[in-house]
Amino acid sequence: MKTALTMAGTDPTGGAGLQADLKVFRAFDVHGLSVVSAITAQNTEGVDSFFPVNRDFFEKQLHILLSDIRPDAIKTGMLYSRWAIEIISRIVKEYSLSNFVIDPVTISSSGTILVEDGTLDELREKLFPLSKVITPNIYEASLFTGIMIEDEKDMEKAAQVLKDMGPEVVVITGGHLEEIALDLYCDGDFHTIECKKIEGEYHGTGCAFSAAVTALLALGHTPFESVKKAKEFVENAIEKAYHPGRGMGLLNL
Repeated sequence: MKTALTMAGTDPTGGAGLQADLKVFRAFDVHGLSVVSAITAQNTEGVDSFFPVNRDFFEKQLHILLSDIRPDAIKTGMLYSRWAIEIISRIVKEYSLSNFVIDPVTISSSGTILVEDGTLDELREKLFPLSKVITPNIYEASLFTGIMIEDEKDMEKAAQVLKDMGPEVVVITGGHLEEIALDLYCDGDFHTIECKKIEGEYHGTGCAFSAAVTALLALGHTPFESVKKAKEFVENAIEKAYHPGRGMGLLNL
């Protein structure tokens, strides 16, 4: 069985973060490995607070795991601390890890900032050049590039700027556009992937998408195949979403 590693924060609802990543890996028949970067207190209405794990313990989790199991693909989610970026950069090189997917989580769906000052600069400079695919949403792409994204042309401009930062493939997810759910895939050329926009607020769509891309890369699919199949997977999970709490819907993973 293929394996995939997620390095992310926890989510008690199971709808996003590390728990959601593991569900997605299992859905693709990929064995999920996990390293905790932060512990959160949240529900379907939003993130209340979070607590980053100790630096030494974060690094020890990785070394102990990777000394035994070499994953076929890896992904990052919430990485609050600058030092986490430095550790992951060093570990990826030391263990020659490939199929690296970055979901550059910056803010929760409810508006809570999930990175300390300077983390985004570290992420851009140290991890983007090591990555196979990065999957920012429109807001995150705007943060990294300074480009206000309002339409597909703006997405193309931002994607090219992000591509120049070093990743092999950039996917800007466009669920935040008003009329359509449009993702822009850039590997030097541009490709658009569209699906119908489903009304409502849903928790963990970015986590599920990036985890699906990671699982599919682990299985040997090309980046473009992985992105297309991941898009279909998330669309289906949204269509079957449910509402166990008072807030956002949870994807049926």
